[in-house]
Amino acid sequence: MAGGLTFEVTDSNFEQEVLKSDQPVLVDFWAEWCGPCRMIAPAVEQIASEYAGRARVGKLDVDKNMGVTSRYQIRSIPTLLIFKNGQIQEQLVGAQSKDVITRMLEKHL
Repeated sequence: MAGGLTFEVTDSNFEQEVLKSDQPVLVDFWAEWCGPCRMIAPAVEQIASEYAGRARVGKLDVDKNMGVTSRYQIRSIPTLLIFKNGQIQEQLVGAQSKDVITRMLEKHL
């Protein structure tokens, strides 16, 4: 579940919250049962806090949001996608360090 400064991304709010965002959006595709997803969750929360006002960070539960998950062909999680101006800018698959995620995000601010 999204907490802190991350927001919950769903099939129904994806277009408004992600594609139409005026800031870059980092979307964390995750699931409750996914160990590596839980491993990176604290880093994702910290990034949401540190980049507040410059970028948005959302979490999408792949089990509950099959539309967006299949639209972007998410096959393994965690997958992190950066969207800017409605387009995917970059993708990371698997558990990554906060530094790797931050460096990826910095390129799109």
